[in-house]
Amino acid sequence: MFEPHDPKRLSDIVTGDETWFPFFIIPPKRLNRMWVDGQGDRLVVLRLGFQSRKRMFTVFFNYSGPLVVHILPQDTTMTDTYYVQDVLSLVKSAIKEQRSKVSTSRTLLLHDNAGPHKAKATTQSLWELGIQVLPHPTYSTDLARCDF
Repeated sequence: MFEPHDPKRLSDIVTGDETWFPFFIIPPKRLNRMWVDGQGDRLVVLRLGFQSRKRMFTVFFNYSGPLVVHILPQDTTMTDTYYVQDVLSLVKSAIKEQRSKVSTSRTLLLHDNAGPHKAKATTQSLWELGIQVLPHPTYSTDLARCDF
């Protein structure tokens, strides 16, 4: 992959991954407080307000740290079109901002084998940007910052 005098360097590698972050919304206990005399029965409190949600975060790193942290909007699916138009466009602009003198043609992208990453639209867009996709390391979490 890297020839002895190849201008590509490890600093040209950008790696990214998606992950789900669950979070819980529990109503505070103070909303369930009430005064009860000695003979009165306590009211039964139903936990109708408990909500479990999760959001997808897409994070891209390079040698200097996080490039892009993108949160998938609620009720949106990560498709190849969304990945190209919304996520990769942010990555491209972040790379250009960080390395203003270098084009994106020296960028090597390392991401997993998810459907939106391997779709024809994604592959075509990366080719047009001049971004080379590195082969995904099989079970080698020490080769990438993200947990593939």
